[in-house]
Amino acid sequence: MTVKAVEARGRRHERVRKKVSGTGERPRLSVYRGLRYIYAQLIDDSAGNTLVSASSLEKDFAKSHEGNRGNKAAAKKVGAQLAQRAVAKGIKKVVFDRSGYRYHGAVKELADGAREGGLEF
Repeated sequence: MTVKAVEARGRRHERVRKKVSGTGERPRLSVYRGLRYIYAQLIDDSAGNTLVSASSLEKDFAKSHEGNRGNKAAAKKVGAQLAQRAVAKGIKKVVFDRSGYRYHGAVKELADGAREGGLEF
């Protein structure tokens, strides 16, 4: 990525974060998409805590998924895994924070996987 692209994503992320905030009842689903892995967290911004997290970097994920762990198939599995952990903790509703990324590709697949797993947003 070029420096301009990184700065532009940072500006978009700041714009999104002005409007999106998570609470204990409705935490923020934050996404980070790297070139090799994808990460997702449920964050309670009022308390400053991460409630649930999932990523394609985890050891048990590597055993169940072969190939590139930053692609759309991996993102969908991460979303489903995050939703499963959230529902186990009693979290059903979330606010989606795309972190300045476009809502397509791996980010969209992660959101779809989370929805299929039982999260509402």
